[in-house]
Amino acid sequence: MVATRIQRLQQRLPQLYVDALLVTNQTNIYYLTGFNLLQGDGFLLVTEDQAIIVTDARYQLALEEFDSDEVVATISQDYYHDLDRLCQAMQIAVLGYEESISYRLYDLLDEIMTVDLVPFNQLLEKMRLVKDSTEVAKLQRAADLHTAGFRYLLEQIRPGVSERHLANLLDYWMKEHGASGASFPTIVASGLNAAKPHATASDKLLADGDILTLDFGYFVDGYTADMTRTVAVGSIDPELRDVYQIVNAARQAVIDQARIVVRGDKLDAAGRQLIEEAGYGDEFNHGMGHGIGLAVHELPASYGPGTSQVKLVNNEVLTVEPGIYIPEIGGVRIEDDVVVTHAGPQVLTTAPTDLMIVGD
Repeated sequence: MVATRIQRLQQRLPQLYVDALLVTNQTNIYYLTGFNLLQGDGFLLVTEDQAIIVTDARYQLALEEFDSDEVVATISQDYYHDLDRLCQAMQIAVLGYEESISYRLYDLLDEIMTVDLVPFNQLLEKMRLVKDSTEVAKLQRAADLHTAGFRYLLEQIRPGVSERHLANLLDYWMKEHGASGASFPTIVASGLNAAKPHATASDKLLADGDILTLDFGYFVDGYTADMTRTVAVGSIDPELRDVYQIVNAARQAVIDQARIVVRGDKLDAAGRQLIEEAGYGDEFNHGMGHGIGLAVHELPASYGPGTSQVKLVNNEVLTVEPGIYIPEIGGVRIEDDVVVTHAGPQVLTTAPTDLMIVGD
């Protein structure tokens, strides 16, 4: 039988020299149990033979409906004093915790807990880096919805429409067709705004001759895709046409190199070198991509120059998003989500990447 995520964590506890692990990060609790708590609404305690969710009465009905043979639930009015009582009753002497907790929470634990506290950095995030087949299938469904949403939005693009209106249309369409919400604020950046990698949708009206960048991510069944496409609204500056071809070639070059054990800096160089050779090295001012899954930014946090310590592994999912940004005329970014496999890269986002002219 394949070990569950909780069982895999339980098997590691002796190697970590702790009796239990306290999990407070909502995404990590969901990853381990499949149950959704809002951040701060309790915790998960994992010992070598038990997994206990402690939360308040607002979740009582949901927990009664929660079907799990591995997890038991306790309703509490005082989470962390009850944690201390649990640890004493279960004879837990050494308790691991996530290093990412707030100082306020650490101060509380340090004050009331009778156990020794041991911090762990990204322990569960490292588990989340490698996706199983169920996770890859969910990411594929998310990516498919992004491709469909992009095709829908293409029909709405024309001069005189505002960036904000397009973002709102996309948001409504994605949620109507299965997305639960955005994983980051949608970027709709036209004209000179497209030269800002993290521009937000503004009241600017699209004009003939604008370059238009669309970068969006939405959760589907708990997992998010992250896709960027750049299109032309009518006839655009000839330099932007050339830049588009360079960025698209860089994107494909990186995807072609996305293989197991390839180092992060080498993967980045496969695309960055093309951009630098074309004379736009200074206009590409961010990393080549990042991990993705239950969150829009997962491990690897980024890969780019100086990430020689990052090595690709089987079934990790990452973005590939080269860009060139020229303040005087605009910018181009194209982004795909890619699964690294023994058989080579598998691209999840299948929306066309050839330059499209829209809005006629």
